[in-house]
Amino acid sequence: MAAAARKVGGLVPPARGTRPHNRRELILLAAADLFYRRGYADVAMSDIAEAVGMGPSALYRHFRSKQQLLMQVVLDGVAPVREALARSDVDDPDTVLRAVVAVTLDHREVGVLWQREGRLLPPEERAEVRREVRAITAVVAGLIRDARPELDAAQCELLAWCGLGVLLSPSFHRVELPRPEYVRLLVELGRAAVTAPPAVVGPLAAGPVGAGRIVLRSRREALLTAAARLFAEQGYAGVAIEDIGAAAGIAGPSVYNHFESKAELLSAAVTRGIEWLLMDMTRALAGAQDHAAALRVLLRSYIRFAAGHSDLVCLLLAEVSHLPTQARHRARQAQLEYLTEWTHLLCAVHPEYGAAVARIRVHAALTAINDVARTRQLRDTAGVAQTLEAVASAVLGLAPRPASA
Repeated sequence: MAAAARKVGGLVPPARGTRPHNRRELILLAAADLFYRRGYADVAMSDIAEAVGMGPSALYRHFRSKQQLLMQVVLDGVAPVREALARSDVDDPDTVLRAVVAVTLDHREVGVLWQREGRLLPPEERAEVRREVRAITAVVAGLIRDARPELDAAQCELLAWCGLGVLLSPSFHRVELPRPEYVRLLVELGRAAVTAPPAVVGPLAAGPVGAGRIVLRSRREALLTAAARLFAEQGYAGVAIEDIGAAAGIAGPSVYNHFESKAELLSAAVTRGIEWLLMDMTRALAGAQDHAAALRVLLRSYIRFAAGHSDLVCLLLAEVSHLPTQARHRARQAQLEYLTEWTHLLCAVHPEYGAAVARIRVHAALTAINDVARTRQLRDTAGVAQTLEAVASAVLGLAPRPASA
């Protein structure tokens, strides 16, 4: 099929050489689709132009740069959620949940565009996106506070982030269900997240995370730590190996004594994250008495990992596509096997779920954890781990944690 005839976001692009009235809309739809599927760094303006059947020069009449186009795509991804909340009957929480779920299922790319591609914007534009997201979170937090007046503002904000993470989780997987069943399930999971019992949330008594941290003596470890942080903050394509050396306090050519290339640094960081997760999973399964106990141990270990290694979480979610072919295949296979173990455990606890529903629940729980872990003002507070465990347990359908556990 010719590129100009391929559907873009549900619309068929016009024949090349025509000037439809909705050309700007088609450009944004094509860009959102390509950024979602391939990642911003791997998409050229010529790819977007080809997807909508126009020449690159015509595309630049609408958007002067790919970065400007990304900014508009990200803001357009935020807008439907805000509009859905504005249209909802705020006296009926389920109506609000259904409105956001409808946006999620109609625009599966929304969560990825916020989380993965939004971080690649320049600081001012990134701050604007954060303001938009926080405005959405504030609306949800207000609804939770109205329904649960016993909670304080910090608890409501944390539950709001968790609830939105659950509702946007379909952006990070391709599991499908019939639409009515999918809506019912996501509404149920969103309700479970925002009604979970939160812990007391507050500032860490010891001060900001990282204060007083002992400096690594190993240059290799320092480089690996710096690379993970910079890749997570700026994206793999936006970081030079010289930047990594400077961040680790290692000058110029000395970096190559430890890693041959930037790709090798990324591969080492991704491998470390995956191996860490697999090792924790092995411990959980070996020490548990039954499937439910194994799932609880696995959940707590993942929360610890995500909170303590948010940079590695970001790499596993957003940068695997930049690995060389064989390394990329191995990483994705390992991630799939890890998620399959979660799904197997949950199906053993709740056989009535079936594999598809169990996987959707697993993705929803992990996305809520990931979103909080990657948001510093939430991650670096006391009580967050306990709240995440309560939320994820509710989403998975696990019984509350025993008081003696």
